Amino acid sequence: MELEMKYAVPDKATCDAIWEDDLIKNFADPSSMEKLVMKAVYFDTEDGKLANNNMAVRVRYEGDSVFATLKWNGNAANGFHEREEINVPASEIHFFTSPKDLFRESEDGKVLLDLIGDDPLINLLEMRYLRSRCRLAYGASIMELAIDTGSIITDKGEVPIMELEIELYAGDPKDIRTLGKRLQKKYHLVPEDRSKLARGLAILR
Repeated sequence: MELEMKYAVPDKATCDAIWEDDLIKNFADPSSMEKLVMKAVYFDTEDGKLANNNMAVRVRYEGDSVFATLKWNGNAANGFHEREEINVPASEIHFFTSPKDLFRESEDGKVLLDLIGDDPLINLLEMRYLRSRCRLAYGASIMELAIDTGSIITDKGEVPIMELEIELYAGDPKDIRTLGKRLQKKYHLVPEDRSKLARGLAILR
């Protein structure tokens, strides 16, 4: 289960200010602070079987590594997101060919395969962004803070990405809510209930 807080950030200057905030630096593991270029491709069937069943398939570059992700059963309220997900190693070829067979060894992946059958997975949209991230020990919990700046790219246009995410690794979900509220109040952030994929799909509809 993935648990995270997500906020829309008003501008690039605010993204930079959050990253440099002493509140973050005081709780961060300095060795974990890094910036990675992310490139992601999202897939679905032509008739949207995945979206219609609250599922998503993504292939993403994370620096020099490539991972395929299956997400399902997502819910969000007041910026708090919870969903199931599987991450498996992938390769560059999966940006251009269906990655569905990568999930064959997982029971949840078999649900995906049964759902789509022989239907091909097609490239819906792409995302390109810079992720500034670090690991934090806050309250009784371990979490990752990530600031994303970039673009969601579709055949019908683009929208900017400027987001703050705080993902719980271990501990109490209350701690990511507490840290999120502190940053929300200081930087006038807006809780974001839409995933990046949902924002991209809104352009395509």
